[in-house]
Amino acid sequence: MLDIEDVRAARDRIEDVVRRTPLDHSYTFSQRTGADVHLKLENFQRTGAFKIRGALNKIRLLSEADREAGVVTASAGNHAQGVALAATTEGVDAKVVMPEQAPISKINATRSYGAEVVLAGADYDAAAEHAHELEHEEGRTYIHAFDDYDVMAGQGTIGLEMVEALPALDTVVVPIGGGGLISGIATVLKAETDARVVGVQAEGASAVAESLRKGEPVERDRVDTISDGIAVRKTGEKTFPIIEERVDEVVTVTDAETANALVALLERSKTLVEGAGAVPLAAVVERAFDYEDDETVVTALCGGNIDLNVLTTVIMRGLVESGRYLRLRTVLKDRPGALEQLIEVIAGARANIYAIQHDRTSRDIEMNAADVKLDLETRGHEHVVELVDALEAHGYEVDILV
Repeated sequence: MLDIEDVRAARDRIEDVVRRTPLDHSYTFSQRTGADVHLKLENFQRTGAFKIRGALNKIRLLSEADREAGVVTASAGNHAQGVALAATTEGVDAKVVMPEQAPISKINATRSYGAEVVLAGADYDAAAEHAHELEHEEGRTYIHAFDDYDVMAGQGTIGLEMVEALPALDTVVVPIGGGGLISGIATVLKAETDARVVGVQAEGASAVAESLRKGEPVERDRVDTISDGIAVRKTGEKTFPIIEERVDEVVTVTDAETANALVALLERSKTLVEGAGAVPLAAVVERAFDYEDDETVVTALCGGNIDLNVLTTVIMRGLVESGRYLRLRTVLKDRPGALEQLIEVIAGARANIYAIQHDRTSRDIEMNAADVKLDLETRGHEHVVELVDALEAHGYEVDILV
């Protein structure tokens, strides 16, 4: 099984390429939660995520013959970029299989780092099946995204940086997909500290949490989450025993909670992360596990490679969940001044109008009426209630659409 010396050796092997990322104290989230919250900003790593650590460690351990034959891997995006850059750095040919629905930004980034990209399968597991076919057909070395001790050792170098920057840490919160990252970090923390290790999964991709409950690895039929970086149907054969032994607790968060954390990081900490990077903070903010006031908590923000289309959706979802964006519908009498009167009520309630759709032709209303939909900026859930109450007090029937 992986041990601390493997991780220390990995750091010596990769430190000339890999960045030592910041560990920042967050006043905002410390105040919000009561804990002493620190953010490990691995979204500032080369390629925008931690994956280059394990990929480079693995490639630098290959024999000359294996380097000549090239490497192949499967990934939803971050491991793809890590392998691509690591292989290019070492002069090794790389072929990367990505799911057909992988974010276009991650596909383009992987190609830009020098790898050949093959799109195959609906998710990571299907892509991995195709990658293994290429492994056998072309004699390449398969670099697993998580179920490989050399890869885990590289990811574990994050744990060394955490301990050195903050020796008195109490709890470290780490996202889990297949388990490579948390296996490496937990190996360091259990060898070097008395700290607790908490893993976090998306509710729609909770294979590890389910496996721990059943006492054996289980495979989900499907995954469904905005956190594509941890959208894995099953844990690894090598990672699962390490998680069982060295991880204290595994919890889950919803996509809505993840979206809220992502938006809060962007707005308050000026830090952009992807869904997988936001789940540890979501678990802290939502108290998915118990912690004490003033407990020193480190969250591993593992990556920042979010597709812009996904980011737009997540921001809107986060604003809706926090009561800061509202779409509503009402019906007006089709007469001069009716829309102006509605706007005056909204302005009196101090809501800001993004957009108005005014439709006299809808078949769902009377001939002498107008169907009106409004997109509004609000200040929170209490403000939404105040606004709706004000509209209803003026005789408007209101349907909240979003």
